[in-house]
Amino acid sequence: MSGHNKWSKIKHKKAATDAQKSKLFGKLAKLITTESKRVGGDSSAPSLRAVIDKAKSENMPSDNIDRAVKKGMSTDAAAMEFVQYEAYGPGGCGIIIEGLTDNKNRTAQEIKHILSKNGLALAAPGSAMWMFTKGDDGLEATTTIDLSDTDGAKLETILEVLEEHDDVQEVYTNAN
Repeated sequence: MSGHNKWSKIKHKKAATDAQKSKLFGKLAKLITTESKRVGGDSSAPSLRAVIDKAKSENMPSDNIDRAVKKGMSTDAAAMEFVQYEAYGPGGCGIIIEGLTDNKNRTAQEIKHILSKNGLALAAPGSAMWMFTKGDDGLEATTTIDLSDTDGAKLETILEVLEEHDDVQEVYTNAN
């Protein structure tokens, strides 16, 4: 009965959770590096402190946090830019995609490709933003839309694919 031991089951589960952690830690490190560069490495700055606290709440190791802060202070750090894209999802729900990138053109094309594969397209800036307000934890929907089961399933798969993208930080929608 080869392959039926406990370790092989644990190994596959551990690999999956480690991959998720790695992706999350990469996104958080990118965010910390950008904030560190913006505030000049001052770890007492509120914006950098908030990002570091968020990373600590996700159990990101202190070494990784310190490395990201130092990388932001170095002169060879890539210039990361904040990008925001808007789209209309299945059933007419609004989708706001926020991210950090070192190449706006590449990221825009990759987001367009993801959306077009799922039958969607980018919307003009401001066309979906009116459905959201800026809140404490990011954007909050002011108007919500109820979706059918099929539209809800479509939206869920689109959101999962967008979240997998390395440059995407947050995805907001106003669907129930």
